[in-house]
Amino acid sequence: MTATQALTDTGARSWLPAELRDWLDAHAQALDEGAEDPASVLPRLAEAGVFRLGVPASQGGLEGSDAGDAIEAVSQLAEHSVAAAFVAWGQRVFIEYLLHSPNQALARDWTGPLLRGELAGATALSNAMKFLSGIESLQISARQDGDDWVLDGRMPWVTNLRPDGFLVAAAVTAPDGTPAVVALPQGIAGLTRSADLRLLGLQSSNTAALEVKGVRISPRWLIHADARQYLPQARPAFAGLQCGLSIGLARRALRQAAKAGQGQGARGILAEPLAQLQAQVEYLSDQLIAGVREGRYVAEPWLLFEVRIALAEAAQQAVQLELQASGGAAYLKPAGDGFARRWREAAFLPIVTPSLVQLKTELAKRRARLAAEAAA
Repeated sequence: MTATQALTDTGARSWLPAELRDWLDAHAQALDEGAEDPASVLPRLAEAGVFRLGVPASQGGLEGSDAGDAIEAVSQLAEHSVAAAFVAWGQRVFIEYLLHSPNQALARDWTGPLLRGELAGATALSNAMKFLSGIESLQISARQDGDDWVLDGRMPWVTNLRPDGFLVAAAVTAPDGTPAVVALPQGIAGLTRSADLRLLGLQSSNTAALEVKGVRISPRWLIHADARQYLPQARPAFAGLQCGLSIGLARRALRQAAKAGQGQGARGILAEPLAQLQAQVEYLSDQLIAGVREGRYVAEPWLLFEVRIALAEAAQQAVQLELQASGGAAYLKPAGDGFARRWREAAFLPIVTPSLVQLKTELAKRRARLAAEAAA
């Protein structure tokens, strides 16, 4: 049975070959702790066709697939390793940026290498997404020098910066003050990568900082000249694929909790909350994918914010239920290593940009605005 013919226990099509699932299960701990070479992840995901989902066949994608299938694939990866799913998120979102770019030459030159995993796509537009919501200013500025722009600034947290080859998307303030989105290739003068950041988990994700000092780019590296017009179109894929991290982690923790609670007397009391949370996760997943497929979140991003918040909180609740169902066994090594990893993975979900605090702040502002309008 091939990956595209198999079904998961949720009834969704499985996009991951058995060989990849087995490899992820065997290396999930090492990927989280940084003991596994990060360079081993991207080629395996590319070989499995994960990045081709939702990409037009004319551009190297899998015919008949859509963005909803890409979200499901990231979710299935997160069931085995959130670190691997995080890498897949960054790569697939960068490909999505090129698909929506009017710069057809840029897309033509780089989509193929990204789909094949020959090059890493680093998604550094978290700052831009926060800028779009009025949370913070852009961290890179550009000045005009002839036909070129010269960039200065910093990107403090960027994932998928594979040392042997990456392309990073960055939001910049253009010389005329307009926010724009550009691509910066590894090796360009003035772009300096830090050592990998020392994270609590997800360490084999090639997450580092980038210094931008006097980086000169020509118009060929422009993804879009107006981020305010471009980013709302890209945001549903950015956040929707990100939600796959929560969906997959919640599913795995709930499955582990159900397994641990079988035949354990008093712990049978967890059966009802487990069933309720599982139903909630699948309902939210269905709503997320339907909204992305219908284009609902372009005009109504607050609906996407609500789903993202609910899924991250559901994943944390699922891990808590796994702990309760497992009891003291979850706190013993090596038996509890998988639980400990999922606990760390769950701790990451509320802080990945845009964080839950930022999203809740935006929703609170919207509710206050609507209330004021209604009162007026």
